[in-house]
Amino acid sequence: MNVIFLPEVQKYYGHLEQILYENGYFGFMESSKRYVKELVDDIKTNLPTKPHRPAPRYFDRYGQNMEYAVFKKSKRTQWYVFFRVYRENDEDFYQVRYIANNHTVAQYLG
Repeated sequence: MNVIFLPEVQKYYGHLEQILYENGYFGFMESSKRYVKELVDDIKTNLPTKPHRPAPRYFDRYGQNMEYAVFKKSKRTQWYVFFRVYRENDEDFYQVRYIANNHTVAQYLG
């Protein structure tokens, strides 16, 4: 199984490092980078085995017929990973199309 990220998602990770540092979630930029790297590694490793659900229609702007999985990173923060699954040559590909946390999208997940 392969987990691949759209270029927009990869770009978001770079911005996320900066946002987390600038907003004081981490006192050092290196800590912010480590957090994002661990999040990405967790997604790459565990997305195929995580329970997932159909994404609400609100998220169709990022792709049709998506699913999402939840990655809990702390008591207060969960990351929602929106993706599509493709099968090619008897192999599954998980294409991550959007990512957000509960602070920004929980109200759309009913």
